[in-house]
Amino acid sequence: MNKKINDILKIDQTQTGVLRLILNDPDNKNALSDQMMHQLHQCISDASSNNSVKVIIIAAVGDVFCSGHNLKDITKARANADDGKEYFSDLFDLCSSLMQMITTCSKPVIAEINGVATAAGCQLVASCDLAIASDQSKFATPGVNIGLFCSTPMVALSRNVSKKDSMKMLLTGDMVDAAEAKRISLINDHVSAEKLNDSVMHLAEKIATKPLSTVQIGKEAFYRQYEMSLSEAYEFTSKVMTENSLADDAKEGITSFLEKRDPIWKDN
Repeated sequence: MNKKINDILKIDQTQTGVLRLILNDPDNKNALSDQMMHQLHQCISDASSNNSVKVIIIAAVGDVFCSGHNLKDITKARANADDGKEYFSDLFDLCSSLMQMITTCSKPVIAEINGVATAAGCQLVASCDLAIASDQSKFATPGVNIGLFCSTPMVALSRNVSKKDSMKMLLTGDMVDAAEAKRISLINDHVSAEKLNDSVMHLAEKIATKPLSTVQIGKEAFYRQYEMSLSEAYEFTSKVMTENSLADDAKEGITSFLEKRDPIWKDN
């Protein structure tokens, strides 16, 4: 499958179940416009319940992965009777819903970054389960420089990056390069631009071979236990593993391991 949605979002799905969502609005620095966010939200929501999709990749056309919200749209909304309050509220609510959709989506989501990711664009990277960038990629939460603190990007950032490193990015607005982004755990790895697509696809294809139901159980459990106390997390995950142990894929996986053969997964 290879198609575009309103030209600003390209979709491609491999026969192995890797769905690529490609931001295709380089003239606007792949900004998270209302239209872009609605389309991303719908695609990820649809993919979550589609068993033909195993892994989702979010990539972009051009040398800017995503610049965040469109500041021209924000400025235009100030002419509204309420100075833009309703527009701003809807905009940030929509963005928050998109970021949460990435987390609650049953399929792993990988960010493929080849360029600059700033503000809500950096939030998009931090919200993905995994992230690989090209060596020249850069990241920032620069809202403080224009009087609009990156408060919603802070949520995703601070759940991936340490408090000190998060606050440094948020308070200075400075760019961090790919090596620093890896050091602070904003991304998993960085490679040359020439190897980026192959590296991301290799990772996605590897995950796509895993049993679909097991990956879904694992991703949901990971994020749910992360917000719990230690004792609550162990109580919760013990129940998850008990139910997981009864699943057909667990039976097949253990049996195939003991029989020294390749497993045959139910949904793959």
